Amino acid sequence: MSQRKNTDLKISCLINPLAARDRWQRRKKLRHYLQEYLPGKVIDIKGKKEDTIEAAKKQSLKDKIIVAVGGDGTVADVIQGIMESGNKNDILLGLIPIGSGNAFRKSFCIPKKAKKAIKILSEGQTKVVDLIDIEDRMAGFASIGGTARITQEKLKHNIQGLFGHLLASRIMFTLPKKEQEIELFDGIDSRGEHFDRKTLKLKLFDCVIGKTSYFGYSWKIAPLARIDDGYLDLTFFEISGWKYMMFFPLIYFGLFQKTQKHYKVKKMIIKGKDLSVQYNGEFLGMKDRIEVKVIPRALKVISPRED
Repeated sequence: MSQRKNTDLKISCLINPLAARDRWQRRKKLRHYLQEYLPGKVIDIKGKKEDTIEAAKKQSLKDKIIVAVGGDGTVADVIQGIMESGNKNDILLGLIPIGSGNAFRKSFCIPKKAKKAIKILSEGQTKVVDLIDIEDRMAGFASIGGTARITQEKLKHNIQGLFGHLLASRIMFTLPKKEQEIELFDGIDSRGEHFDRKTLKLKLFDCVIGKTSYFGYSWKIAPLARIDDGYLDLTFFEISGWKYMMFFPLIYFGLFQKTQKHYKVKKMIIKGKDLSVQYNGEFLGMKDRIEVKVIPRALKVISPRED
């Protein structure tokens, strides 16, 4: 971790103006505060996710701090651009959370209030963290199965925020468990025993893949995940949609997960039929085979000082 001040570095702030129902566009004083407190380029991304990725990639070749202003989807796209630039070792990622979920920022203890987050960009320290590579998409959290299907449902109806998630969750009761063949590589089981390779055949409702501990709205989905331990954190939910909803309060606080299969691995391959996939709250698609691996020490993130 670095104790260096960030004030004199070249900065680009990439903004999703539509995050949290146009919150950024409504808060003119916040934009002024950002430009005054942390001078640099402020770039509004008004196109598709590919435009955010391309802007982050371009600015990563010019500047030293790339700031994602938005929710988890914006963060995922900015990270993707940084990684694709080939210049990740020279870049610091900053976060200003104005989205609805903001799971990524919570694992770094970055304040939810934008002005406090802006201050950390100038005064914070650098933390080197791992990332998830899921089908060549970069993420801090991902899932395959039920929760990804909810993400798909929410995006289909284009209802933003917590209400959109709650409305989409009504289909949980109808979602089946699916037969899946899972290959795990270079891992540790729940007893702490190491293995080179392990094959599982499970009937799953959901597979959660964590580097960060949280999904959106402070949902502690992966309580044993560590952002810098060099492993993917896996939880396999072998329960029905009904049981998932019945035990959801315990799942939300990370307690029910203790009853489910859990592994730490460097790589995983899952095979099944029409498996829903999401990463950082973005729907990746329906796939029959998904490959996931950890990228150790992949990214430098500006986080609050610990001293």
